[in-house]
Amino acid sequence: MMRRKRMETWMVLPVAVLAACGGVDGTEQAVETGESTQGVLYAPAAPASGNILEGTTYLGPVALGGAVQTYFTTNPQYYSFTVQVPASSLVKLEVTHLGSSMYLDTGLFVYGPKNAAGSYGTTVLAQDDDAGYGQLSKLDSVPLVQGGEYLVVVSSGSGSGKQFRLQTSCAGGACASTTLPPAPAGYQLALTEQAITSQLQATLNSGNAVYDWTTGYLRRFDFAWPYSGEPTLAQADAAVLGSTQDYGEYAYDAGTVLTYAQLQDFMYSEFQPLHPQILSTYGNGVENVQVMTHYYSRLVAPGASGWFRLNVILFPQSRKVIVFEQNGYET
Repeated sequence: MMRRKRMETWMVLPVAVLAACGGVDGTEQAVETGESTQGVLYAPAAPASGNILEGTTYLGPVALGGAVQTYFTTNPQYYSFTVQVPASSLVKLEVTHLGSSMYLDTGLFVYGPKNAAGSYGTTVLAQDDDAGYGQLSKLDSVPLVQGGEYLVVVSSGSGSGKQFRLQTSCAGGACASTTLPPAPAGYQLALTEQAITSQLQATLNSGNAVYDWTTGYLRRFDFAWPYSGEPTLAQADAAVLGSTQDYGEYAYDAGTVLTYAQLQDFMYSEFQPLHPQILSTYGNGVENVQVMTHYYSRLVAPGASGWFRLNVILFPQSRKVIVFEQNGYET
């Protein structure tokens, strides 16, 4: 009789806390400057409403002096983020080499500020194609005389499956810091499921092919966080258990907090190649990734048990929750 049994007891371990600072079709156009020709910029098409926001996929606010990381899923694609800026500011925006995929070509655009009707207009205040590393985009000094909320758009014509990291900062310390409001009491994360990358899917498939008595599942959820500070692991865990019916049938325990490094010890060997790939795909390299692991077992047939572990992984700055479920069965 063959058996794959999960760890049934463990100690609650402390988690270190790190401080953090706080599709529309496009066409390729060549922009001439003197005798040279700049690379192609994929600008979002202007919607009939006159609000460029409607021509993009909005992913939420980014604090001035902060960063956000995600990846493109289609070609072309236009992701937008809002930044609250004080009056008379010089703002630097960059799609950074750190946290962005190799050979990624991006465009960068700034619109706004938002008016009383909630529109950012369609006038481009600043744009760049390849001033950053390689074919990445960078705006070193954008003068924003009027204070308010601006829309930053990151685009790509061929970036599907590739990751990027957008960093915002003040050029030469020329603007005061802005503060987002705190999250209201009892705030619940609203999760939106997105597809995992093809590389992660291939690694998961390889793990599932090793044995017929173990199974792994991997899901990715994004969420908005328009507040100061960072979401908590408890909020992410409650959102997963409360918003998906898939886990309701299992009588999971209350859960144990792990560091991301400790998660690997709770993964079957055939799924351990996922561990570094999840972190490199969804993390920004500096955030404190935390894990809540749940476990339970039950009889699945006369004399045969099943072991079920659910891992809720929070990327607080990248605004992602990754769920890795691992099941084993007695044969």
